[in-house]
Amino acid sequence: MTVVKNINAGSRSRGRPRAFDRDEALAKAAETFWRLGYEGASIADLTAAMGITPQSLYAAFSSKADLYREALDWYQVHIGASTAAALEEDDVVEALTRVLRESPREFTKRGRPHGCMVSTAVLTCATENEPVARHVAGLRDATLKAIRTRIERGVAEKQLQPDTDTESLARFIGAMIQGMSVQAQDGASAKALSALAEHAIAEIERHRV
Repeated sequence: MTVVKNINAGSRSRGRPRAFDRDEALAKAAETFWRLGYEGASIADLTAAMGITPQSLYAAFSSKADLYREALDWYQVHIGASTAAALEEDDVVEALTRVLRESPREFTKRGRPHGCMVSTAVLTCATENEPVARHVAGLRDATLKAIRTRIERGVAEKQLQPDTDTESLARFIGAMIQGMSVQAQDGASAKALSALAEHAIAEIERHRV
């Protein structure tokens, strides 16, 4: 966390960017992007949420796109890290079960936007924002690869059947996560999403040795 300290606030000249906590600013930016989407969040929305001026935003983050990338990094560290942690479970079925059971709770928590900031972000966009869309798609692909790698390890460790189609099973789990994110954004309850997750878990159990 980087804190910019104002040593002499009383003598600060007019127009000078006020001090701000970078990590706190990123948290506010992430919530705004998460709630409104990349294209939906204007500079005015972001600066109002972050409590800084447009000049301070550009001085600290260079551009809206760069701020979005940093906000996504903040989200993955502070909120989205549960998937990576779950995949560390020794048993692959338990690992994937944990991912699917934790998602409904995470996607419907009170006091923050519903769904996942990454899994359904920037699916369509204006041409000029395609680099941002590719960046988010890369994050989703990295998660999918992590799930597939964990499944492949499960096969190698004889926890899953040797003929398990690791690619399609990983994509199935990824599709379930994305689907629950969309439904959470549409108002589905944690209970409804948890019931959906149990169907996916039953499919994974089918591949257990």
